[in-house]
Amino acid sequence: MASDPVQALAEEPVDHRFKGLPPDAQAQGLTVGALATQRRDLYTGGFTTPVLTLDADALEHNLAALGAYAARHDLAFAPHGKTCMAPQLFRRQLEHGAWGITAAVPHQVRVYRAFGIQRIFLANELVDAAALRWVAAELAADPGFRFVCYVDSVRGVELMDRALRGAPARVDVVVELGAGEGARTGARTEDDCRAVADAVAGAAALRLVGVAGYEAEVPDADPARVLAYLRRLTALAVAFDKDGRFAGDLEEIVVSAGGSAWFDAVADVFAELPELSRPTLRLLRSGAYVSHDHGWYTRLTPFNRHPQEGVLRPAFRLWTQVVSRPSPTQAFVNAGKRDIAYDLGLPEVELVRSADEDGGGGGSERPAGGVRVVKLSDQHAWLETDSADDLRVGDWVALGMSHPCTIFEKWPLIPVVEADGTVTDYVRTFF
Repeated sequence: MASDPVQALAEEPVDHRFKGLPPDAQAQGLTVGALATQRRDLYTGGFTTPVLTLDADALEHNLAALGAYAARHDLAFAPHGKTCMAPQLFRRQLEHGAWGITAAVPHQVRVYRAFGIQRIFLANELVDAAALRWVAAELAADPGFRFVCYVDSVRGVELMDRALRGAPARVDVVVELGAGEGARTGARTEDDCRAVADAVAGAAALRLVGVAGYEAEVPDADPARVLAYLRRLTALAVAFDKDGRFAGDLEEIVVSAGGSAWFDAVADVFAELPELSRPTLRLLRSGAYVSHDHGWYTRLTPFNRHPQEGVLRPAFRLWTQVVSRPSPTQAFVNAGKRDIAYDLGLPEVELVRSADEDGGGGGSERPAGGVRVVKLSDQHAWLETDSADDLRVGDWVALGMSHPCTIFEKWPLIPVVEADGTVTDYVRTFF
């Protein structure tokens, strides 16, 4: 067995846990790696519908684009791993220069550690006593492990310090400045932040290493409001440094922000940070870029405002099959809410592949003009068509979707497909 846990994923058997994979692969006793070696054709190689795919070229393009952007703007990069929860993609993000991986909850941190992630930024206040003690034990057992998490309340600091009493290692924390009333987590005012920092100073088990926030939660976000919030965040870092609030044994001060909608504003404001008493880790945390999408982030990406900086490409495609054509203007495909992300809008119909004689998708491919998704059931998408000739029962229909976070989570193993339809790899997710 491979000693590398990421490489060991190739040794998993292909079986009933994984939607869309060829049934004969299980009958043959194939592993995921052995199936990848066969380089099957997605449309004629026995895959069943619905099947979610990742475009190999788009995936590599996106990984390179954000890695290059962060490097160009002198930003450390800890992409939010909750988007994909895929260790293979974490490794590729690190290979493209990522500092570490961001998490949202303790379970994600445990997955990251199981696959060897050495730097983890938890963008949440962690008050779960069992999880805190586990983190402290990990830190004590591995001197190379770096862990940072939010704090945003005096009560939270007290709970953390109590849970860590007698723990073998201190936990590094950053004070989270909230984006305003009506926003998500975070201390609401600078005075609140100072109170939290004072509480950390009195906690033997914690060490204050920086400040952080999330600009996408700014109410009625527009460029001016987002920039104003980010400048409050950097001013807080400057003030904390001037007042000596950061731990005295720090090698660097952490200042972190950044989702996938405003990373340009983060880059601009972080570039304005004056020199502090110690080097500054300017940490960006965008995550949705890895796959991008066909709607929400296509509209929101900062590259729309700065096309000279780069572009992202949608990497997902969900192939479904027409299973019913009950009227000239109505069709049903065999994927619904169990397979499709729908929290940020209905999917878009992109392509149609005519069914071949064996019922696969090996026929001709064409754009899906005049076909729309109008509703989702648990296992069906309702399609509306302009013509009785648009679709036939058996045709394969490709859907593009919004919101990577809720696409990845529905698929535990995702084929990676080359432009010619060859499946060259499989991405394993852990939600």
